Amino acid sequence: MGRILFIRGGAVGDFILTMPAIRLVRETLPGTEIEILGYPAIAELAVATGLADRVRSIEDARLATFFAPGAKLDHDWCAYLAGFDVVVSYLYDPDGYFAGNLKVAGVETLITCPFRPVEEAPFVPAAVQFAKPLEQLALFLDDAALALDYPATPVLATLPAREAGPLVALHPGSGSPKKNWSFESWVAVLAGLLERNPETRFLITSGEAEGSVIAQFLALLDEARIPHHHLSGHRLVDLGAVYRQVDYFLGHDSGISHLAASAGATGLLLFGPTNPGIWAPVSAKMKVLRSANASPAGISVAEVLEAIDPGSYSRPLRR
Repeated sequence: MGRILFIRGGAVGDFILTMPAIRLVRETLPGTEIEILGYPAIAELAVATGLADRVRSIEDARLATFFAPGAKLDHDWCAYLAGFDVVVSYLYDPDGYFAGNLKVAGVETLITCPFRPVEEAPFVPAAVQFAKPLEQLALFLDDAALALDYPATPVLATLPAREAGPLVALHPGSGSPKKNWSFESWVAVLAGLLERNPETRFLITSGEAEGSVIAQFLALLDEARIPHHHLSGHRLVDLGAVYRQVDYFLGHDSGISHLAASAGATGLLLFGPTNPGIWAPVSAKMKVLRSANASPAGISVAEVLEAIDPGSYSRPLRR
């Protein structure tokens, strides 16, 4: 099989949950050329870790016609798409217009995959569901866990020195406020960890979703005299390299938590309204604590501290 194109839109978490399927092709068919049609800032995660060869941006106005029935399709895009032996599409296409136009463009083998996972019992991890359609190519996913080697980045030089205490990373936000625990609760947890081990240092990461409120959280940390280092505005690939080096990760159901898990990080994730049986990373290193009332507010500070094994962060474990 010469060339395969994965078409994947969606947010960070959606793409990372698709990466086990991409890895399956890379490992099973090592000579295959793999390309991603998606958002470059996200899809470059696959290129940086060797799962894909290149990325092409999906943000091209000429692609809009592929979602309309009977539309005149762009010649260059038709030639591009027809140049692949297999096209694997995860785009939302309820009416089948996109799939139909791919056939018109000359795509001979199209694997249509779910844009979102099925959320009904029996609950199957999203990463497993996203890889299931590849069984049409006789490719079967045995393990959906990721432990990718993100390349070194100058950002690593800004982290606390290795001879210092263990480094615990916290990403206090997500794409939805409904998934987030309160800032005050996170401060209390970090204070509890610091009491256990005064040498602990904390790395706070934030993105666009936390941009307007992260200053409030950092002020609370300063008020509580909790030592911390803040990273913001860095590429996802750089953050992947950072999370590969930390000793422990704390977060919610978020794309960044999936990024940390994909780097092989050890940690704890808090779940509220979403079902971890579907949406949690497949990882033996990431524990999940879900609220009993489907709201993060239903999780207590004591529960979180109890769920964090002191041995998992009490000494420097970074590679």
